[in-house]
Amino acid sequence: MKNLIIVTLLTSFSSFAQDLVKANGEKISLKGSPTLVVNIATRCGYTPQLEGLEALYKKYQGKGLKVVGVPSNDFGSQTPESDKDVKKFCKLNYGATYTIAKKIVVKGEKKHPFFKSLISQDGEGEISWNFEKFLLDKNGKLIKRFRSSVAPNSKEIAQAVEKLL
Repeated sequence: MKNLIIVTLLTSFSSFAQDLVKANGEKISLKGSPTLVVNIATRCGYTPQLEGLEALYKKYQGKGLKVVGVPSNDFGSQTPESDKDVKKFCKLNYGATYTIAKKIVVKGEKKHPFFKSLISQDGEGEISWNFEKFLLDKNGKLIKRFRSSVAPNSKEIAQAVEKLL
């Protein structure tokens, strides 16, 4: 019975991961490489972390790290732009070359199934603000969650990423 539950959870997580898509509808694969998934915003006090995410991505992409920014408008309506405009904002203002997903709901009853799965895995409850970070291993399993105040260039994130590479 225990094995059945674990297999069911892993299967469910895999299908949720496939539900993340880019603005053009292309699926985002979260398997094969460690991935840092971050709920991002364009008008938040933490928005400058977009630059740190790019630096982290540049530093480790050659070793296999993927970074996926997932815009949401759930916290103070701080991402009112369209999917296309969010991507443009991230690129023009912060040089973002990592993947930017389509905007989704990450909090509350209507949260996207991918984030429901992440939250259920770590047991820390709802995402409390923009720029929470979720580090996944190459199989899409949650390894560590970092709150908004943990900067992408922190030693804590670097050490966790390096362990997976």
